[in-house]
Amino acid sequence: MLATIQSGAVLGVEAYPVDVEVDLSRGMMVFATVGLPSSAVCESKTRVKSALLNSGLKFPQKRVVVNLAPAHIKKEGTSFDLPISLGILIADEQLPAAPFQGTLVLGELSLDGRLRPVRAILPLAVWAKRAGLKRLLVPEENADEASAVGGLEVWRARDLKEVIEVASGAREPRLAGQSRAQLIEPPNARGVIDLADVRGQAGARRALEVAAAGGHNLLFVGPPGSGKTMLARRLPTIAPPLTFEERLESSVIASVAGALKGEGLLSERPFRAPHHSLSQVALSGGGARCRPGEVSLAHNGVLFLDELPEFKRSALEALRQPLEDGEIVIARAEHVLSYPARFTLVAAMNPCPCGYYGDPTRACACPERSIRAYLNRVSGPLLDRIDLQVAVEAVDTSELRASAEGERSSEVRERVCAARVRQHARFIDSDVHANGQMRPSELRRYCELSEDAERLLSTLVNRLKLSARAHDRVLKVARTIADLADATQIEAEHLAEAAQYRQLDRVWGMTA
Repeated sequence: MLATIQSGAVLGVEAYPVDVEVDLSRGMMVFATVGLPSSAVCESKTRVKSALLNSGLKFPQKRVVVNLAPAHIKKEGTSFDLPISLGILIADEQLPAAPFQGTLVLGELSLDGRLRPVRAILPLAVWAKRAGLKRLLVPEENADEASAVGGLEVWRARDLKEVIEVASGAREPRLAGQSRAQLIEPPNARGVIDLADVRGQAGARRALEVAAAGGHNLLFVGPPGSGKTMLARRLPTIAPPLTFEERLESSVIASVAGALKGEGLLSERPFRAPHHSLSQVALSGGGARCRPGEVSLAHNGVLFLDELPEFKRSALEALRQPLEDGEIVIARAEHVLSYPARFTLVAAMNPCPCGYYGDPTRACACPERSIRAYLNRVSGPLLDRIDLQVAVEAVDTSELRASAEGERSSEVRERVCAARVRQHARFIDSDVHANGQMRPSELRRYCELSEDAERLLSTLVNRLKLSARAHDRVLKVARTIADLADATQIEAEHLAEAAQYRQLDRVWGMTA
């Protein structure tokens, strides 16, 4: 007899359906799995057999053939354990097929029949809703994640025995109880860190506000202990709250990577701070199983690279495509995968190996050749893609000991959100969400300059020797500064402030 259970898998971050077809026939007792299964899928026959027997069920004394269709795509993971076991029971007429019609079934089995959580539930739930399925059957730990999509009945189960009892009518199914409203509404508290903790650094704080308001990339350069990392970690506290679409996008990537940790949807913007020893694959994604990298896990959030020159050159150069296009493309022999990677890059570095080049209070001990080699680890094309380049000086002791608090994150966030509202109205009919994402066509349309600003821009391009890309990025930053000032037109003062954030281009060229 033949039975079919609807399941699914993920390729990259996109879900696709998998029909688990189980055929029982007379002959030698063989358990064969076909349809390009990975080793983890092939091992399911041992888990399934033990789980059935330890749940008090019979394993059929017949030839068992399991086909995972479509057969031309390699199947990874352990989520097919539960659909295979149910397919065997239905094909052996130990269980009715009706309760599983219109149901997407996912779950890993323990040898004693307990259900273990699996990855990538969220993108599969999104696909199930679009495909018109009625419900999901998932392990209990995955239920909140599956219910985040809404519009689907989520059936949660602890073990195989519970699933059998529900299917046979012996008990009612346990449905996910967390409401969709609870999952969609982000919490009010944003944690214990606040911009008010930062003492001094007025210029760096202003750059942080501009970066949050326009989604601009930011580089802090300064001596050790000047507060570069402290500033970077406070960017999410002044950034606008995630929209539902952004929460869903970021949560899908986290689900595929197994980083959602039982949450329904991410409530805060991602903040990823990988160590400088990571490889290019860990940063950009890929590998044997084509997992999302740090650039994708930071989608709609912040990617913080501390000690920027210490990262491998190949890893840094891999940032060029996502910084320009908002996605990373990974080509393999069998397929080409595209991962979302629209993030704000915040980087921090010392001005030299010892960290005190140009410091007014401490002498630099580095030879000129070492300083040149150190700065050259960050290529010109990558530096060109960073909108705001800010020199951060050490804070004076009197400022550190001052009792007066600086401006709180909530106050800065109000101005940032007001600027984002203006940008949302401006880009309402396009896929651009912030000034930092503007293409040349949007630049020509929305970056209108006053006469004084036109003259100033011409002077700046000639004096600073700005590249075409740097010219465009100065305009984007100036547009954001104008939005923060609620100005329709870019004035000379807006452009002057934007240009000062490119001063390190010239210093870099003189030193390197």
